[in-house]
Amino acid sequence: MIRIHRNLRSRGLRMSALAAALTVAVSASASAQSFVAGAPGLGDPYFPLAGNGGYDVEHYSLDLDYQRAGNQLDATAVIVATATQSISQFDVDLRGFEISRLTVNGLPARFARDGQEVVVTPRLGLRVGRPFVVRIDYAGEPTEVVDPDGSPEGWVLTADGAFVVNEPQGAPGWYPANDNPRDKATYDFSITVPEGITAIANGRLVSNRTHEGKTTWRWREDSPMATYLATATNGVFELRKSHAGGLPLYHAVDPAEAPNGAFGRLEAEPEIIDFFSTLYGPYPFSSGGGIVDHAPEVGYALESQTKSQYDETPNASTVVHEISHQWFGNAVGLTVWPDIWLNEGFATFSEWIYSERHNGQTAQQAFDELYARDASDPFWARPPANLGGAEFLFTRPPYGRGAMTLQALRGKVGDVTFFALLREWYARNRNGNVTTADFIALAEKVTGQQLDRFFDVWLSEPAKPTSW
Repeated sequence: MIRIHRNLRSRGLRMSALAAALTVAVSASASAQSFVAGAPGLGDPYFPLAGNGGYDVEHYSLDLDYQRAGNQLDATAVIVATATQSISQFDVDLRGFEISRLTVNGLPARFARDGQEVVVTPRLGLRVGRPFVVRIDYAGEPTEVVDPDGSPEGWVLTADGAFVVNEPQGAPGWYPANDNPRDKATYDFSITVPEGITAIANGRLVSNRTHEGKTTWRWREDSPMATYLATATNGVFELRKSHAGGLPLYHAVDPAEAPNGAFGRLEAEPEIIDFFSTLYGPYPFSSGGGIVDHAPEVGYALESQTKSQYDETPNASTVVHEISHQWFGNAVGLTVWPDIWLNEGFATFSEWIYSERHNGQTAQQAFDELYARDASDPFWARPPANLGGAEFLFTRPPYGRGAMTLQALRGKVGDVTFFALLREWYARNRNGNVTTADFIALAEKVTGQQLDRFFDVWLSEPAKPTSW
């Protein structure tokens, strides 16, 4: 994501047969004491109730019928999950909406609302290690969420549709989810909108069909994806499909942004993907693309998986930043939100190295510009791994000082070792989740150096580093 460039603060769907196939049989002799309630949250330091305990989602099928007039969403979500403990009750995250039906393995289940938690009590307990299927029919107005830093996310209305961006907590504003970045899943989307409106989701376009004044757009994301990276952006767009090698690319531009050169910016994507594929490792997904909407009230871009999203025509460095997130942030995902530098510091460094390798400013020059800030500058007061609160997630330190950490490490260990480390980091953790401690441990292993002091100075100490 890039927020700092402005605000300082990028119905049935095939599941009915699968649901029947995955119906869970529970032994009649099982003791009630074998089952417990799943936790209502996963304990993230900034968003402790985001996500839910007791299960892991494998797949979401989202069937959405949306009318911008009146902002009405009529939807069905089918969630295929596996119990990670034997549970008698579990939660899903959903903000607002009226739920008309909720079933677990085809059987009606009791449910209650508690804030954004939907507390579900299935008719039969769910045994550890067994798959189960939840279906939720719901309707109402999708929600725009206000972040701790005051910026909008979730289902953000535009003049002709919605700009749908979820980092860090907007996903439950439009679909029921286990809303924590560590629970990645694959997705199918079916989005029905009025004829003339384009609906864009993650992954490959499966089909689009128009009938009786409505168009249904079907998309499929076949790689694991964190909930906050899903999108269903919709409105008036020109959608172009092309290929980079065998990789399908989808570029969608709001007509209000086309005169600003939006398609030209997006057409740089194949070269950028090729550059980072050579530098870091193979592109992680089976499709790519970008969306340029006209959403001036948003104020940032977001790296939605396979389709980076821009609230206006981006500059060249913003496109590089968001595409690099497909490696670092999307394929290699954070485990807890205080480690946001693992996303934003890596993407900012990627801007620097892209510029350096394309005859622009070097990464060291970018480092030196930031390092020239006086020691009293607030930039140094909140180190990337010790921000102090969710309201600081998208301020300068995780971006700039995070990137400086990587450039300082590059200077310390040399290019050969440094880029070997980044390639190993990606290869080892692709489609997984990581922590700062994981990166430090791998850095020490690859470099053969003891680096505790180095990382303390750059990531944890609230002062300008003077030696490392």
